[in-house]
Amino acid sequence: MAKTSKRLKEARAKIDNTKTYTAEEAIALVKETSKVKFDASVEVHSRLGIDPKKGEQIVRGSMVLPHGTGKVLKIAAFVSDDKVKEAKDAGADVIGDEELIAKIKKTGKTDFDIAITTPDMMKKLAVIARVLGQKGLMPNPKTGTIGPDVKKMVGELKKGKISYKNDTSSNIHLSIGKISFEDKQLLENFETFIDSLKKAKPQGIKGTFIKSLYMTSSMGPSIKVAI
Repeated sequence: MAKTSKRLKEARAKIDNTKTYTAEEAIALVKETSKVKFDASVEVHSRLGIDPKKGEQIVRGSMVLPHGTGKVLKIAAFVSDDKVKEAKDAGADVIGDEELIAKIKKTGKTDFDIAITTPDMMKKLAVIARVLGQKGLMPNPKTGTIGPDVKKMVGELKKGKISYKNDTSSNIHLSIGKISFEDKQLLENFETFIDSLKKAKPQGIKGTFIKSLYMTSSMGPSIKVAI
């Protein structure tokens, strides 16, 4: 059985587990209870009232966080030759077409955090769909990573656009920033995510959609947040 550290015990002691905190209170507590030596991420974990086995109840969405996540994403752009300059000017970190696809197919390795592509390249990506899919990197029109406007897609990702999808336990896990962010910045990012999540509610869902919501820092205790 894992032993709870003295640091974590002290952090947990500052939280009333019988209480549901406002977002503002939770942010303040997350900062207060984060004792790691690095700039920890601030995470939101939500449990949804859906059946993840039903395709029509899958919850996914994307949005541009006003203040980003604090993480610099390495973006790969799978584009044809005539789009290479556009992708490069937009700030894509990895750019390629059939040659890059062949390399990934051969090695099974990817050196990027997110991928975008244009509709005409989707057929070519089919040969590495399994590799990208297993790593959550397959472009998808629902997350705004497939489209004709390469500059727009890369630009939005650089500004802080992120995507989310429920896991097999009906939960969504998302980073909304860093401990070093100002409280106001974290609050605005949090509110942007909640607005997006509510809009992503599948039609036909009865009962409570967002069953519970928790905020925490990397390696920190969880704090229940009012919905």
